Amino acid sequence: MRVFLFLIISLFFLSGCATWKGIKKDSSDAWNATKETSSEVYDSTKKAIHNATSD
Repeated sequence: MRVFLFLIISLFFLSGCATWKGIKKDSSDAWNATKETSSEVYDSTKKAIHNATSD
C-alpha cells in the first residue's frame, strides 16, 4: 500500500515537471537574448570609451 501511494504521489509531482524539449527551447531563447543584449552593451561601451578618450 505504501509503495502504491508513493507511486501515485510521485506521478503527480513528476507530471508537473518541464519536458526536455521545453527546457532546451527555453535555454535557447535565453541564450539568444543574452547574445543580442551582450553585443549591444559591448558596442555602446566601445563607443563611450572611444568618445571619452578621443578628446
